[in-house]
Amino acid sequence: MQRLTIDVDGVATSYLSAGDPADPVVLMIHGTFWSRVWQPVLDDVAAAGLYCVAVDLPGLGHSDGELTVETASVPALAGWVERFADALGIAGPVGVAAHDIGGGIAQHLMVHGNIGVSHLALLNAVMYDSWPVPAVARYRDPAVAAATTHEELVAARRIAITRCLDRAATPVRVEEYLAPWLQARVARNWIALAAAADNRYTQALVPALRESQIPKLLIWGEDDPFQQVEHAERFAREMPHARLVRIPHACHFPAENDPEAVAKALREFFRP
Repeated sequence: MQRLTIDVDGVATSYLSAGDPADPVVLMIHGTFWSRVWQPVLDDVAAAGLYCVAVDLPGLGHSDGELTVETASVPALAGWVERFADALGIAGPVGVAAHDIGGGIAQHLMVHGNIGVSHLALLNAVMYDSWPVPAVARYRDPAVAAATTHEELVAARRIAITRCLDRAATPVRVEEYLAPWLQARVARNWIALAAAADNRYTQALVPALRESQIPKLLIWGEDDPFQQVEHAERFAREMPHARLVRIPHACHFPAENDPEAVAKALREFFRP
């Protein structure tokens, strides 16, 4: 696994990669966190003969750039992911794995994207009207967004990360996840992402998803208080070729709580 940088729209974009670029590609998309969520499983998934790429969305994680409410919407970020793939020379079709709000981006790519999605895996991801959760939705109020100080946001993210990591929340790991938000620019961009969170995008995709014949895998930490497993159960019932793998005793970051089980499910699903 290595961290690399490439220009997308003239902006330095950071991503983790593992595997041989000549192998079938799996794009990994984060949500309200950053590419660190994929780190526990990246090498193990790539070992199945896959080229895994986990990107930091613009202005988040270690990527440069600025987000606005407009450029942080699900459709806008889906378009950006396609431009990122194009910059890497990835023509598709590709496998896509997505976490949290990244799930909305991935579903949009599958329905409306030009790249071609061969397989879709969703990990504790947004769907239907399951989002935004209150801790994110509050920033849709411009007054709240404008009044939030950098220090307040860092404190809120520390609490959220600790809850999401659950039993994996060591002090070192929490600070590692939190590190990007110590930059005021990243904190500002995260508020734009939160302000753009809107479930009308995922709800609008439901009719097309119900007709989709693309294989779909849901990997879910059962103890997630944010994206409850009931949403995944509904998706698995309603969508063609959808299967749910439940991860017991795991929270919003199942790859941290049980990396072996998550990596195994992803390997078996995406294996060429």
